[in-house]
Amino acid sequence: MRIAHVTDMYLPRLGGIEMHVSDLARRQLEQGHDVEVLTSTPVGDQPEGPVPVRRLVEGLRPSSAFNPLAVPRVYRTLAEGGYDVVHAHAGVWSPFAFAGIHGAVRAGLPAVVTEHSLAAYAEPAFRAFDRVTRWSRFPVQWTAVSDVAAEPLRRLVGPGSVSVLPNAVDPADWIVHPRPRPADEVVVVAVGRLAARKRPRPLLHLLRDARTQLPGSIQLRAVIVGDGPERAGLERYARRHGMDWVEFAGRLPRDEIRALFARADLFVAPAVLESFGIAALEARSAGLPVIARAESGVGSFVTSGTEGLLVSSDAEMAAAVVTLATDAARRAAMARHNRRTLPGMTWDALLTRTEELYARAGADESVHAA
Repeated sequence: MRIAHVTDMYLPRLGGIEMHVSDLARRQLEQGHDVEVLTSTPVGDQPEGPVPVRRLVEGLRPSSAFNPLAVPRVYRTLAEGGYDVVHAHAGVWSPFAFAGIHGAVRAGLPAVVTEHSLAAYAEPAFRAFDRVTRWSRFPVQWTAVSDVAAEPLRRLVGPGSVSVLPNAVDPADWIVHPRPRPADEVVVVAVGRLAARKRPRPLLHLLRDARTQLPGSIQLRAVIVGDGPERAGLERYARRHGMDWVEFAGRLPRDEIRALFARADLFVAPAVLESFGIAALEARSAGLPVIARAESGVGSFVTSGTEGLLVSSDAEMAAAVVTLATDAARRAAMARHNRRTLPGMTWDALLTRTEELYARAGADESVHAA
């Protein structure tokens, strides 16, 4: 099968969509499919990897998805590329992915669209856009990475029209053997892009709050993995408030993140607009209790009180850190459960489900009549 993945965001930019599309395309390639990624992300300094990538804004000024000259390039590539199916990956604002969806419809190609973000706050804008483009009536298979992400999309395209197509892990890749550590030390880890939407500044606030609530017999340490536009300001904040117990590790490869999980006690995910939370799923697969917001997509694989704790505010998140930091037995019980009960969101299951949706898209007679 010849597959085109269309995405505004791709490597070398680092984030959930970028990593998921890269992993999905690579695994489909390993299965014997003919796969290409079409993206508006410019090339970086890193090698491209095994998956062919067409960066369709190269040579344009500006070289971004917002350049209207990128749209005819998308249309032409899809019309002439000999693809069997188009899989578009959308965030809240994804003009390049939308061009891919529209281009697939124009070319009579089966298409699957996956919403990777929480779009509820943008519903009025989507409804206004629909009045102009009628995108909600496109003959495509609509999907989202979690029920939380699917809910606003269902209100826009119909309650029975959106399937859940989650992110995935290979659980065996995240099995770690906890390393010995001082009994009086609790290590908290957070992994994510250091951008305002991921709320790294409130994370520092709540960690600082939690540390002041802990007894002197417990030393809290935090390691924040990731890079992004907020990093410099976060480091200034940490210096200003004497938070030398917080380490900014920068961008780390997966093997180093696994090694970090082996010496950590808790994983904290502060984002409210988190449609899924792939880093939290990786941490949960490694055995770490996960503390996350109840309104996020992390609830797809974390039940509060079993795999971790789900909370409704930053104050509650700070309290949850204190609760688990001071209760080693409860923390250990959650870790044992997480290591023994692997999540069902595996790549094998996802690849099977994705092919089912591709087949459903191909069987839709309205696609070829569009």
